Amino acid sequence: MGSDRVTIKIPRQLYNKLRKIIDESGFSSVNEFIVYILRDLVALQRENEDSLTPEEVRLLKERLKKLGYL
Repeated sequence: MGSDRVTIKIPRQLYNKLRKIIDESGFSSVNEFIVYILRDLVALQRENEDSLTPEEVRLLKERLKKLGYL
């Protein structure tokens, strides 16, 4: 029987910093906070992929590289 969850290991120092952040927020656990952030990042990535064509992304990267940002 498969599970719909997996375990991800992060450095203890990062975990402790995240725990301090969530102490001052509405999140009930570090896990809940991490899941929220990752879902937000995935949604943002999807929005970015949907809004630009591959050619537009290539041209933007090329421009940023010429300007010294990449």
